Amino acid sequence: LRRRRWREFSLRSLWRLPKKSDLRERALRLLARREHTRAELARKLSRYAEEDDDLNALIEDLAQSGLVSDQRFAEHFINAKQKRFGHLKIAHELKSKGVDAESITRLTITSREQEFESARAVWQRKFPSPPTSSAEKAKQMRFLQGRGFSSDTIYRLFKSTD
Repeated sequence: LRRRRWREFSLRSLWRLPKKSDLRERALRLLARREHTRAELARKLSRYAEEDDDLNALIEDLAQSGLVSDQRFAEHFINAKQKRFGHLKIAHELKSKGVDAESITRLTITSREQEFESARAVWQRKFPSPPTSSAEKAKQMRFLQGRGFSSDTIYRLFKSTD
């Protein structure tokens, strides 16, 4: 029993860092794993912030030093997702992660240009043969809509296969 309490205490104490560097250390650990937006980082760090900690100043400092960039996050996110998803889904996910609408519009222009090829690749990977009935065609169209491809792109795709 005594050994167990000591172990619980020591495990808990490992998560506690010195007060001033705690948020900065956590932020750097999060940023070392992957890119984050300012909003994401603020949301994740707010659980650990105390009343006297200035979370906004810390995130601004990280942005000034180039460690946090919404623009860089959005570019990386779009490059990673554009082969599997349409621009509508990518834009929705970027908005939910805190990227501003102007940046989303500007950055998804390139993914819109490549959307037809991406839709064709995703569709052929999932459905190796063209639809034989209208119900099957509707099912395949819903699948592509769920992936965030626009209706225009989907109709063009099915028109080109007929």
